[in-house]
Amino acid sequence: MEHNQHGTLQPTGNSSKCGPEQIQRLLAACREAKEFAYCPYSKYPVGAALLTTDGKIFSGCNVENACYPLGACAEQTAIQKAVSEGHTKFQAIAIACNSKEYYAVPCGACRQVLREFGRHWDIYLAKEDGTYIQKTLEDLLPQSFGPEHLNII
Repeated sequence: MEHNQHGTLQPTGNSSKCGPEQIQRLLAACREAKEFAYCPYSKYPVGAALLTTDGKIFSGCNVENACYPLGACAEQTAIQKAVSEGHTKFQAIAIACNSKEYYAVPCGACRQVLREFGRHWDIYLAKEDGTYIQKTLEDLLPQSFGPEHLNII
């Protein structure tokens, strides 16, 4: 579904596993996390909020580094926080940026990090104005490689 800031719904072909209240909590958490982004080089703050299957939310923001490859994306920060506290089962993630034109989308590396923990979870991609679209990881990373491919022996 696509929602605007006034709550208008527009179908996108995917049905959400999360209820409207959970989606709003996730979106609020990712927008809040975005405020803590450390992005002095790109000036592109990103926030992510990850929902575990038992209802806990872990948020993260991007953290840049002068040595660019050492930076961390918001999605990876949220995953690492959750895993470091013993959570590895997720049902949704919301991602927000400050773009007025584009929805926040995970980079290729983040898509693969998300894939490590399953393919069938919801991803909410938000714009600065509060509108968002709902996708699945399968939509964003079709025919993906995951842990089950390593169990060939």
